[in-house]
Amino acid sequence: MDKIQCEILGLSTNASTGGAYAIILKEIDGIRRLPIIIGAFEAQAIALEMEGIKPPRPLTHDLLKTLVDNLGANVVEIVVSELKENTFYAKIILEASGLTNEIDARPSDAIALAVRSYAPIYVSENVMNTAAFIPSDETEIAGFENTDLDSDKMPLSKEAQLAALQDKLREALEREEFERAAKLRDDIKRLTQNN
Repeated sequence: MDKIQCEILGLSTNASTGGAYAIILKEIDGIRRLPIIIGAFEAQAIALEMEGIKPPRPLTHDLLKTLVDNLGANVVEIVVSELKENTFYAKIILEASGLTNEIDARPSDAIALAVRSYAPIYVSENVMNTAAFIPSDETEIAGFENTDLDSDKMPLSKEAQLAALQDKLREALEREEFERAAKLRDDIKRLTQNN
């Protein structure tokens, strides 16, 4: 199978699709993009790991990574291998004791594990030819809506805004509201970069 290495370009959501999430993969040596619809839980798991946010208790994908490590296995790569009846299929390639195993997985779970394992993400050439698109100049990835940095509700000084956002982030993590925590982390980054 011919395969193309990709990277995660971003995650997006759209209210018109019932709040479904899409992970956008981009060819490393090209311009094509591949959108894959994923669940909210998987989107949160990927976003939290990419943002470096560690939840107080392990999520399912963290547990899976720990199991793989403790069993002496290594995630070599993941491959989005097929598209059948509008459903993507993926394989997690594991190596343990010199043996290589392919495990069937949903792309969202495979990508969440790849992000945690620093494993490369590949897409089969056939899937890219079938489902990828070439963006126009105007195409942009929609980011998460900024709902927590509301200027009319926040204190005026940047220091006070930062302190309030950090408090909200701690609270969101304690309540295991990981999507909100990821948004708050983005808001904190934007605020500190504007200093």
